[in-house]
Amino acid sequence: MVVGDWITVVDGVGGTHRVRITEVGKKLVAGEVTSSTKDGGEPLRSMHIALGILHQPARWETFLEKAVELGCTRITPMVTARTQKVRLKRGRLQQIMISALKQSGRSRLPQLDEPTVFEDLLSSSPGIRLLCHESSPDAPTLPALLSQTEADQHLVILIGPEGGFTEDEVILASGAGWETVWLGSRRLRAETAALTVAAIVSQW
Repeated sequence: MVVGDWITVVDGVGGTHRVRITEVGKKLVAGEVTSSTKDGGEPLRSMHIALGILHQPARWETFLEKAVELGCTRITPMVTARTQKVRLKRGRLQQIMISALKQSGRSRLPQLDEPTVFEDLLSSSPGIRLLCHESSPDAPTLPALLSQTEADQHLVILIGPEGGFTEDEVILASGAGWETVWLGSRRLRAETAALTVAAIVSQW
């Protein structure tokens, strides 16, 4: 691009800016902001998804990229009883999120937590608190629960790693006031379940 060209710049904290390039150098590109908008591409409903850390880091990274595109506002790598390894590279995850932010036209970079133990999330997460569990066909579906909530209510949704949550974890969550959600009769990979949740919420 050359002097006089127009570009769109996002700052990651809610601003989208129309910029005219005024200088192009070997180490610097400068421009003049001519107009700005706030919270372009951002969802009406805040959505916090915690997904158990997966054995293959690439699968968790795929979830992260798509979760940003689908409007997640906070993402937590979760350590559960069935988590096998904690092998996530913070710098790489941050770059994946930035690329997804720009590609999808969002303006706020979601919060990415450090790996967090399941039990800590149970006690520290405000909002409508949901836990996805494949062995609970009598539990309500996510659309059924969303139909009973307001658009400005914050959602926190937990999805386990390979093998899902243990029965002890489900009991512990229930005792802490979390509601179990059923995602259907098909057995989904952990990252597929997480993206199914994100896609449903993003369209609600």
